Order: sequence, then C-alpha cells, then structure tokens
Amino acid sequence: MNWEQLLSLRRQGDKGKRLRVEQDDTRLGFEVDYDRIVFSAPFRSLQDKTQVIPLSKTDFVHTRLTHSLEVSVVGRSLGRLVGKKIIEKYPHLTEAHGFHMNDFGAIVAAASLAHDIGNPPFGHSGEKAIGEYFSIGNGQKFKEYLAEKEWQDLIDFEGNANGFSVVTSSRPGIEGSIRLTYAVLGAFMKYPKESLPKKPTRNIADKKYGFFQTDKKFFEEVAADMGMIPNKSGNDIGFERHPLAYLVEAADDICYTIIDFEDGINLGLVSEDFALEYLIKLVKDSIDTSKYKTLTTKEDRISYLRALAIGSLINDAVKVFIENEEAILNGKFPYSLMDKSKYKVQMDDIIKISVDNIYQSREVIEKEIVGYQIIQTLLDKFITAYNNKYDGKESNYDALILKLLPEKYHVEKDNLYERLLHICHFISMLTDGNALLFYKTITAVKN
Repeated sequence: MNWEQLLSLRRQGDKGKRLRVEQDDTRLGFEVDYDRIVFSAPFRSLQDKTQVIPLSKTDFVHTRLTHSLEVSVVGRSLGRLVGKKIIEKYPHLTEAHGFHMNDFGAIVAAASLAHDIGNPPFGHSGEKAIGEYFSIGNGQKFKEYLAEKEWQDLIDFEGNANGFSVVTSSRPGIEGSIRLTYAVLGAFMKYPKESLPKKPTRNIADKKYGFFQTDKKFFEEVAADMGMIPNKSGNDIGFERHPLAYLVEAADDICYTIIDFEDGINLGLVSEDFALEYLIKLVKDSIDTSKYKTLTTKEDRISYLRALAIGSLINDAVKVFIENEEAILNGKFPYSLMDKSKYKVQMDDIIKISVDNIYQSREVIEKEIVGYQIIQTLLDKFITAYNNKYDGKESNYDALILKLLPEKYHVEKDNLYERLLHICHFISMLTDGNALLFYKTITAVKN
C-alpha cells in the first residue's frame, strides 16, 4: 500500500478522485469528517448508551459519548505524532500532494470519534443479545431461508459492521450517509472482512467482521480505491488493514484500559491501592512525585496518574507503529500495536483487574440481564409484526406495534434478510433509555 492512495479525499458519490487543492483551506477535508460525525443523530445518541455501567445514574461514569470523545482525542495525538514521522520520511507527500501531519491526526480523530457509532444499547451485551435472539432464541426459525453469510451476520451481530452501515448507507430506513472521506472510512475499518469464513487466525484484522452483506459492494469500492491488499480467495471478501486503523484501535485500547479502570476506582469497585500498584508501572519515568504528594483527593490522584499513563501508552504506540511501518504497508503486521507494546504486561494486568472487579461486578451483571430481556423482547415484537405485514398475516396488534416505529423506518423491504437486518438496525440505534421506554410500553410495565 502507499500513502498517496491511503490518504484518499474521495467521498461516497464522487465521480472521480478529489485533489488536495480542491479543499477549503480554512477547514481541512478530513476535519469536515469530524464535524459531520459530531452533528449526526447516531453520534448524539451515544450520550445515553452504556460504556461500562449500564443505565448508571452516576455522573462521572463514562457513556459511549464521553468514551468516543476521549478516544478521538487520543487518536488525534497518535495520528499527528505518526504523521510527523511519515512526512519526514516521505516529504513528497507534502511537496507533491499538500498533506501535513495534522491530516493524519484529523483522519484518526474522525475515525476514532465514530468507532462506536453502530453499537447497540447496553454495551457489548447488546450485540450478544441480538446475536443470540437468532442463534438460540425465537429467531432460529429464519435460518433455513437465509444464505450462509446473511445468517452469520445476524447470529454474530457486530457493532463495527453496523457502524459502517450508519456512516455510509443511503438505503431507506438508515440515517443517511454521513459521506466521510475514504481515508476516514479506511481508518474506521478495523476488521475489513465479511462475517464468513470464520476460522482461527493470528491476524488481528480477522478477529471480527466489518460489514454486512448489504454493504459489501461499497466496502469493496472503498478498499480498492485506496489500494488495500486483498487477503481472501475465491468469493470471500477480506483485506489487510488500512494502516491508520491500527492507530484507531490503539486509541480505543488505551482509553478503555485506563479510563474504565479509573471509573472502577472512582466507583469503589477497585481499590486505590491497585491504582498505585498498576498505574505506577506505566508512569514511573514521567511522574512528578512532589506534585503527586500535593493531591489531596483520590479522584485528583487517579486523574493525574491516568493522564500520565495515557501519555506513556501513546508514545509507545507511535514507536511500535513507526518501527513496523513497512510491514504494515505490506499487510504483514497481524497484531494490534498494543500487543507489541513494552507495557503489554501492565495493560493485561489492569484489564484482568477490571474484568474481575468491574465488568463482572453484580451491578453490571444485573443491568446486562435487564438489557438482554429488553433487546430480545423488542426484536421479537417488531420482527414478528414486520414479517406478518409482508406475509399477509398482520393482526391489529402487529399494526399497532409498527406504529411505534419512527417514520424513517417505515420502508418496503421484500427481502427477508434485509427486513431482519432493518429491525436489528432500528433496535441498535436506540439509546438505553429509549429501549427501556419501548419495552415498558410493549409489556405494559408502568414503572
């Protein structure tokens, strides 16, 4: 792969390639992407979607929105630091094409901002609740009517693939394409493959999948335009990652590892002693002990250590990327950047503490159980009503259920797979609070 192609300014619907000189100098092309995401309805809904603690009423606990903003800030730093090194190595990118290090930062920041935009309510358990509705729930009956890859899309419902639909699709019933540049879409695509084949692999890019069958054609167009390297044979579609996707992933890894840990400490789920034991290993080269001793509250001490820890991890991720840039461009780097970090052991230790004390805490488990019940009930009611309408079996109750659908979701879809995916998309775009309200309405729960 080469950086000239990878930094594509082309947007969905463009007839030809966009040139750098066509952009407004007051607002870089890639900065426009960031603004478009901020002003989109799906992004705003992240303010009421779970990050760690579902339906939490605690002010300082992070939502998907605050998490996404923080990931974008870390992503911008990663992008600019890497961009500075890349421009120094390939000066023609500036001389011939007008690119600067801030372009790298803007691309990674925009992709990072959108990285969770397709996630259902109630965190990752929301994805599992949708998948299990089809794999072991009432949705099993649809399997015989769907192609293998269509079925896999549903039983392995994936927020990343849903996010690609959100930011690119112009199909009826989807919010409408945000029309991001191909460079930002490339950085967004952490898993540039379809849901099958699903097989054991060492390649981090194969860990999940990145698009639904409905979005396959456009996904291929974006990847081909930027010269991404195909890595599948036959009729299967898959590519090696866009290099900047590694930075988006690193920004997310850094934030959820450190900031979820901080949330757990502030909630009292993790002892402050653990913070000192584990975070100090990340900041021992940069901590100002005299300043640290002046901090009188737990929140201030943890905030200080968190900021230093994130700085250490950013610098190390940049080092790993630059040392492996050639392998990354050749599609020969099957790891995440943090897998090769000198702080990997420390990050793994922090994640283990978070799993034991935060992700598996009683509060989180209880709320995830509620989320499962809500999502699977909504899926069953809306899918049944939607399909009965097409099968000529619509009851008055079905008609009433469909009237609850927002107007933009009232579209004709003759294809069963598209109907099922359509309802999954509707459910996935609900906030935690709205999902709960729909559930209470449908089940006649008053409180």
